[in-house]
Amino acid sequence: MSGPAAFSMPQASFDNRFTRELPGDPEERNFRRQVHGACWSQAIPTPVGGPTLLAHAAEVAELLDLTPAAVAAPGFADVFGGNALLPGMKPYAACYGGHQFGSWAGQLGDGRAISLGEFVNTRGQRWELQLKGAGPTPYSRTADGRAVLRSSIREFLCSEAMHHLGVPTTRALCLVGTGEDVVRDMLYDGHPRPEPGAVVCRVAPSFLRFGNFEILDAREDEALLKQLVDFTIARDFPELEGDTAAKRVAWFHQVCSRTAEMVAHWMRVGFVHGVMNTDNMSILGLTIDYGPYGWVDNYDPDWTPNTTDASMHRYAFGRQPSVALWNLACLANALTPVFASIDDLKAGLDTYRRTFDQASTTFTQQKFGIDPMRDGDAEWMNEALALLRKFGMDMTCFFRSLAALDTASPNVAVLADAFYDEASQQESQAAWSDWLRRYSARVSADPRSQDERRAAMNAVNPRYVLRNYLAQEAIDLAEAGDLSRVRELLDVLRRPYTEQPGRESFAARRPEWARHKVGCSMLSCSS
Repeated sequence: MSGPAAFSMPQASFDNRFTRELPGDPEERNFRRQVHGACWSQAIPTPVGGPTLLAHAAEVAELLDLTPAAVAAPGFADVFGGNALLPGMKPYAACYGGHQFGSWAGQLGDGRAISLGEFVNTRGQRWELQLKGAGPTPYSRTADGRAVLRSSIREFLCSEAMHHLGVPTTRALCLVGTGEDVVRDMLYDGHPRPEPGAVVCRVAPSFLRFGNFEILDAREDEALLKQLVDFTIARDFPELEGDTAAKRVAWFHQVCSRTAEMVAHWMRVGFVHGVMNTDNMSILGLTIDYGPYGWVDNYDPDWTPNTTDASMHRYAFGRQPSVALWNLACLANALTPVFASIDDLKAGLDTYRRTFDQASTTFTQQKFGIDPMRDGDAEWMNEALALLRKFGMDMTCFFRSLAALDTASPNVAVLADAFYDEASQQESQAAWSDWLRRYSARVSADPRSQDERRAAMNAVNPRYVLRNYLAQEAIDLAEAGDLSRVRELLDVLRRPYTEQPGRESFAARRPEWARHKVGCSMLSCSS
């Protein structure tokens, strides 16, 4: 395949270190198989019938030195829909394994993700371009390597929403319709149906996962494990100093601290990943693989958006910090052969605990508008969270409402938008009135003015998040051929902390009709 002349990227800007410096699979044919002694396999995207650009993120295009004219050029959708390759691209699928729902799953790999190459922009930043839904790879197992429009819209929007929320994440350049249907059994209930297909171009400095390292340890390929660790440090952590052993130790501590910061941000904004398998954990501490994710509506630490996890709740909102530590322990076990002392790995896990505790305390303090933290503050903060859970209140609406409180005359009416039913609002009056009086007295003792406190709280407590029902409304319209809501949501979510007059409906709590509607409450991994 070759790219159309109407769209191009500088060939010299592709520096594909992953495929150049790490061993690849010598078998070039694309059929499903176990791949040993290699970090990647060649995988050419499978062309589709009618690639059409549905939406793109202008900010990500700028990261790739793409002008608006380049995005609008004939051939852009051909490249990012999988129908054409540009000079310098070397498409591949990565080999990795993983622990899924607590059990080792063996080889997994990029079953429907194909990396086109590593693009280095004019600022020297390295960006790996990856198509999700571009066809089968040697790691596809029994699947077709495709993705449906609904899941692609969710990934496209959420990647950008999380970035603008300040959460470490992979990005999304564009959403391309394929012009072809994909058959999926969305609820795994024996009712498959054809759905419109799509491809998302994901962008990140690296898509390496914990599982890339785990698979090599599981196969006792110590030489390649060492090579991958040292390659990762050299390419993705160039700031680390010292000899090889010292760099490895510092690197693992970095992985642990970045993971802690990422999860602390998830908890801050109410995000639930839904599938925290080790193959879905980025070595860079980025949120990766947006599947059955969700935002907490009524506050419930036990809530999970994943139907597959409905019985275990392994990946529920409140369990994410401990699951991340468990995943890091799996990574540490895999890295044992390349570390001189297991104590260095244990110290890395301690770094996770310490970093998460510090970040979580800071974020909680900021969410409640407390500066500085004092003895006894944690107790009344926990009381507030207990009340939120008891009365089924909306987490996002609560914290934005709390910022608006007039501490000179606290009134529980300020929290009205956070309640999902009038009965709970009435029942909670006495408890919240008492809490708000104590809260007002506490924040009034801080040196900041009320306006300063309000501004600081609104800078960390989002007004707009990608609630599942908002995404589903956009999906329903898109499947009918109307992409306007996708584009409008993308624009709204660019400024999640800022009031946007005329767009208040995007900040509303989940409507009653969406409580149990498919796509608006829990979701499956089917996409």
